[in-house]
Amino acid sequence: MSFPEIDLKKIKTVSIGTRKSKVEVKNLANVLASQNNLSTFLKSLPKILKALDFNLLIEKIIQARRKGKPLVWMLGGHVIKCGLSPILIDLMNRKFITTLVFNGASAIHDLELGLWGKTSEDVAESLETGKFGMVKETALQFNSVSILAAKENLGLGEALGKKIALSRFSYKKYSLLATAYRLKIPTTIHIAIGTDIVHQHPNFNPAFSAEASFKDFKILCEQVSKLKNGGVVLNIGSAVILPEVFLKALSVARNVHGKIDNFTTANFDMIPQYRPLTNVVTRPVLKNGLGLNFVGHHEIMIPLLAAGLKAKLK
Repeated sequence: MSFPEIDLKKIKTVSIGTRKSKVEVKNLANVLASQNNLSTFLKSLPKILKALDFNLLIEKIIQARRKGKPLVWMLGGHVIKCGLSPILIDLMNRKFITTLVFNGASAIHDLELGLWGKTSEDVAESLETGKFGMVKETALQFNSVSILAAKENLGLGEALGKKIALSRFSYKKYSLLATAYRLKIPTTIHIAIGTDIVHQHPNFNPAFSAEASFKDFKILCEQVSKLKNGGVVLNIGSAVILPEVFLKALSVARNVHGKIDNFTTANFDMIPQYRPLTNVVTRPVLKNGLGLNFVGHHEIMIPLLAAGLKAKLK
């Protein structure tokens, strides 16, 4: 039996130039130099509860960096929307990030910020008129990457990073994906078809996109296999998709490479969420390892973590 389908060729797009965006380059964070007084502040914190955990995480990341162990950062879309790209790019340049993991939303926000210097539309306002997610340029640029990935046998993350890095757009210095491509940092994008605005456009190729994202999953599995004895995984702002992907990647890595334990996981989010707490903080390190959880606003917690890492390293 054949059921009727909506005709996506009838989609009416808008231009990103006219779309109202809530985040622009002028709103992004500033990178601070290493400060000794911050190191003193961190030492002054009580050695109990989350203050103890926060300093412990900083120490674990520093140790992993010195030992050449993986530092895997999984990013939800809100992390980009909070203006944290310059902070994370600085950490990438300082080798505090060795693998980047995106869901579709974070990759789209990074693309828009890197090409046009703005992102994050007003969902409530545009949903009312059927214009939510209908920006033509975003879909055109993002969906064309799957074809590039297929031609060059690339994962979706590397293909999108290459596209942004080799473009002539003036804002590409704010793109995590472009920076990762330049620094040769493994970057993976894990899509869930129907969850992202680029999927509702007629130029979306689900076969190519899924194949490129599946390649990224296999890349992530290999990176996860190196966590043993000192690696660190941070989940920042992904409530569902990336915690689920990480759990499966860890299972695959253990199935193929054997025992992988004695690593650290940490979750940062504004509210406690079931899957990050279960799939990142608890289950992966249940018998051997350390799982930490921090509740707070990303726009405060991540700059504090970054500054703490630089102060501690100095």
